[in-house]
Amino acid sequence: MSWAGRRLLLTGGAGFLGQALQRRLFSLGARDVLAPLSSDLDLRDAAAVRAYLEKHQPDLVIHAAAVVGGIGANRDHPGRFFYENAVMGIHLIEECRRAAVQKVVCIGTVCAYPRNTPVPFRETALWDGYPEETNAPYGLAKKMLLVQLQAYRTEYGLNGIFLLPANLYGPGDNFDLQTSHVIPAMIRKFATAARSGASVVELWGDGTPTREFLFVDDAAEGVLHAADRYDGAAPVNLGTGEERSIAEIAGMIAEKTGFRGSIHWDASKPNGQPRRKLDTSVAEREFGFRARTSFDAGLSQTITWYLETAAH
Repeated sequence: MSWAGRRLLLTGGAGFLGQALQRRLFSLGARDVLAPLSSDLDLRDAAAVRAYLEKHQPDLVIHAAAVVGGIGANRDHPGRFFYENAVMGIHLIEECRRAAVQKVVCIGTVCAYPRNTPVPFRETALWDGYPEETNAPYGLAKKMLLVQLQAYRTEYGLNGIFLLPANLYGPGDNFDLQTSHVIPAMIRKFATAARSGASVVELWGDGTPTREFLFVDDAAEGVLHAADRYDGAAPVNLGTGEERSIAEIAGMIAEKTGFRGSIHWDASKPNGQPRRKLDTSVAEREFGFRARTSFDAGLSQTITWYLETAAH
């Protein structure tokens, strides 16, 4: 694909993944990237989406906009997380179909997988059960967009693909303790404790769940590889194929932030899904994507960015 010759609409361009996608696109020579803020384009308003597409006529749409958060945010706002994630995607895909957009790339979520999916998660297991309850509304809302894309491919010939990234992390992440995911939340807690000389950091759950994390710049590369080279109806995982326990990650972050105290695990708080590890063979086979950033290196970059940029 010649990125310089494409007009691309990127939703969620101001978000964590969206900013990484813009950096990567510009490095590849893209010059016509539309990345409207939510104040400029309300994806919940079908008429607004229709007017925007009619005016700008993109030939490629990457839908990275989402209302996201950690376990606490999902638990507190299940209605909002379901409605807004579903309706934004439903309106956008419908209007892309009406506007004859050449290709739509939809970013899903690992939260769409059933709670007890056998490890490693294979794309064929996506419908084998109900998602983990703490983030099921979010995961199901995103999964409905896969259904829509596949239905539109069958009836209208819309070329829409659906990607399932692992949990993302990296510089520029959201470090708000009320809405952040596990890695930025722990970085902030341990860095604050190290700076203040606190002797204990309290974390949710018991530390036993495992997670797979994908460095945000690697995720952006994977999305653009798929946009360039993949036209299949089946969903595709994006990840590293590696899992680590929350307790192991907490220990790594404590060491890298200089925290020398103890960790108290609050087992009264939810653990979330027991294990997460993706089978990433389809992405490598279909469009040549393999994550390049090791977890240790990515974590160090993220902590350095936080300490130098956000922890003030």
